[in-house]
Amino acid sequence: MKAVVLAAGEGTRLRPFTNSRPKVMIPVANRPILSYVVQALVDNGIREIVFVVGYKRERIMSYFGDGQVFRAKIEYVVQEKQLGTAHALLTAKDKVHEEFLVLAGDNIIDARIVSELLQAKEGPAMAVASSEMPSKYGVVGQEAGRVVSIVEKPTTTSEKVVSTGMYRLTPETFVVLEEAASKGIMAITHVLGANLKRMHLRAVHTTGKWMDVVYPWDIIKVNSAAMEWEGLSVQGTVEDNVVLKGPVSVGPGSRIRSGCYIEGPVVIGKGCDIGPNVTIQAATSIGDAVVVGPYSHITESVIMNHVNLGSQAHLSHCVIDDGVQAGPGLMSAASEANLSVEREIFALKRIGMLVGQNTSFGSGVTVEAGTIVGSECRIGNHGRVRGNLENRSIVI
Repeated sequence: MKAVVLAAGEGTRLRPFTNSRPKVMIPVANRPILSYVVQALVDNGIREIVFVVGYKRERIMSYFGDGQVFRAKIEYVVQEKQLGTAHALLTAKDKVHEEFLVLAGDNIIDARIVSELLQAKEGPAMAVASSEMPSKYGVVGQEAGRVVSIVEKPTTTSEKVVSTGMYRLTPETFVVLEEAASKGIMAITHVLGANLKRMHLRAVHTTGKWMDVVYPWDIIKVNSAAMEWEGLSVQGTVEDNVVLKGPVSVGPGSRIRSGCYIEGPVVIGKGCDIGPNVTIQAATSIGDAVVVGPYSHITESVIMNHVNLGSQAHLSHCVIDDGVQAGPGLMSAASEANLSVEREIFALKRIGMLVGQNTSFGSGVTVEAGTIVGSECRIGNHGRVRGNLENRSIVI
């Protein structure tokens, strides 16, 4: 059986972290989200995978190549314009000729979900799961194991069973997709919802792990969950008087200097220089070639590659993209905050700052909780930043 993985979207609600990468390539626990999907498929013996790519597709293609490193055979089809998930799936029509799986590339999943779809009886099936936030998804109505309704992102609902965006479909589905496309219907859930009597779509209740990334702060939550699945080891250099407590991974070529206290789960990539006297607390991932200066404190944050943090940084519940540079004393403590994304306001109980790639901070900068800083911004010494900053903003 083949799998089609939808990985063409940009993820505009995840800006600035999708300015230079598709959303499926956002790293959690130092691995692209898409790699968890590939791993779940390969662990179930599915090695023929079709990626539907589009936005910044070169990032995906250069990382995964032909799939050999991942014990898979990966083919690519291109969705030139991101018109919707049904349109994306249609681009893979010529690559599949028997029953196949469809998965979203922007979710981290475990192998159990794929296994449950494979164990389902022949014919179309949808993986469904219970959700405490059903209004974010397509809410699924069922009768005798069949899907009888799909309501996309309802404003109010008492139902808590939602579509995971993962399916087992037959080639006949493409006929339905083409008919819908001729009418301008481009989302899979809308197409399926309008053809349930015709398709006899079954609901497969999954007990596997499934988490998606929709907004920038979701990266922190998903990063924490992903670290539970990582194999942890220490391959770098750990100096004397360092405390490693719980599951901590240190990549090759990294140095943890004297006096550091690291409480896992924590993942530190390759070629990093941490400390001395740095505290890193649980649910933090640090990418490759990162420098963290002395007397810094980091907790429940995602620090991506080639970041340089000066001494006495204090970061909590933050996401920092590639290439960010900061002088001494960068401060962003987590607290309650209201964030604005695409004209929607979200009240978060605990969040720090969210910073795009190649931004620089001078010394003694304070960034208030809930601030979204765009890419390539310049923040001067002793600045205080709040709200949203557009890309290439300058704060003197």
